[in-house]
Amino acid sequence: MLKRTRITDPEIYEIVADELRRQEHNIEMIASESTAPLEVMELSGCIFTNKTLEGYPGARFQAGSHEADRLELLGIERAKKLYGAEHVNFQVYSGSTANYGVYAAVLKPGDKVLSMRLDQGGHLTHGSPANFLSKVYEYDFYGVNPETEMIDYDELEKKAEEIKPRLIIAGGSSYPRLIDYERISKIAKAAGAYFMVDMAHISGLVAAKVIPSPVPHADFVTSSTTKTFCGPRSGFILCKKEYAKLIDKGVFPGSLGSMHLTTMAAKAWSMKYAASAEFRSIMKQILVNAKTLAEELSRLGFRIVSGTTDNHIVMVDLRSKGISGKLFQDALDEVGITVNKNQIPFDPASPLVTSGVRIGVTSITQRGLKEVEIKEIAEIMNQVAAAPEDEANLEACRERAEALIARFPLYPAGSFEDYNV
Repeated sequence: MLKRTRITDPEIYEIVADELRRQEHNIEMIASESTAPLEVMELSGCIFTNKTLEGYPGARFQAGSHEADRLELLGIERAKKLYGAEHVNFQVYSGSTANYGVYAAVLKPGDKVLSMRLDQGGHLTHGSPANFLSKVYEYDFYGVNPETEMIDYDELEKKAEEIKPRLIIAGGSSYPRLIDYERISKIAKAAGAYFMVDMAHISGLVAAKVIPSPVPHADFVTSSTTKTFCGPRSGFILCKKEYAKLIDKGVFPGSLGSMHLTTMAAKAWSMKYAASAEFRSIMKQILVNAKTLAEELSRLGFRIVSGTTDNHIVMVDLRSKGISGKLFQDALDEVGITVNKNQIPFDPASPLVTSGVRIGVTSITQRGLKEVEIKEIAEIMNQVAAAPEDEANLEACRERAEALIARFPLYPAGSFEDYNV
């Protein structure tokens, strides 16, 4: 990899090589990140980058689609089998564009949408004022119970009855618990609404069947293919057969143009990998590692939002430690552990500061870390929290973190010989 770039553009080459060094020496714990297999990187830069296509297999707008048709149909069949889905749109570029495809398929400007509050676990594309779609559709929000910090289904049901939304959305970016898809599906049907689940964060766990699937209950399921799916930077939509034409039209020409065939190839490979015993073993360990981290941090005096986790995300309230999310994020970054500051439910702090952090365990689980190492990471985090601005303390923590992660290579030896690192 990068043989030609090393010669033709040393500046870009060095940036990429430095990023490889950073990842190799870093304990990656941002919940939206994972480590792509080598095959994913090979296919993401493969010969299909030369081909432009619009439309669907058998109805393309450009000639020369024979091999691309085979590729897309293979990916669709693998995804249908993996998730037990009746129909798959394999063309969307990301989890966000998957959401846009559903909106384009079933909503009209001014339609009402009921989704989870961003500061309590939702996502920017679910109606945040910062997203342009907040100006197109009329969004209302449900949240979590202040006591349990879990979804308040009674509030959700009451709002659905009151506003009669066209679409109800479940799933988000920082909700650590299981979701009762069956109950929300019943609420949606009673309100005359479509039901969409954004499973971008948990799609790998769902594929491995280690947590419940939304597919039997939702009209539409959207996802990215990174995060726990551990694939390329892309996405997909699953839906009932009755909505197949509607969704495909919503994606093309409704919201997207030509497809990204390189990431489609990597995505198709990932659908096969996600059905493997190796992948399922990693997903099972992710659940164990996340529970272990939540328990250990709690023992060390951190407050865990909702008390625990049911997936790969651990939401931590730092107020018991007297520090902000931003300060803790920056201090951990200094020692080689990456997390992200994140608002907690009913957070008094601003989104730029926050009272909490969101921690994920996908990448480190892929590298082979298990309970013993998770406990050591929790201890390092606690040491950082005790003196987040003390350089001597951070240096000591940096040495511990480096020694720990050095035992678990990011990729097999020799994978990146051309990077000269």
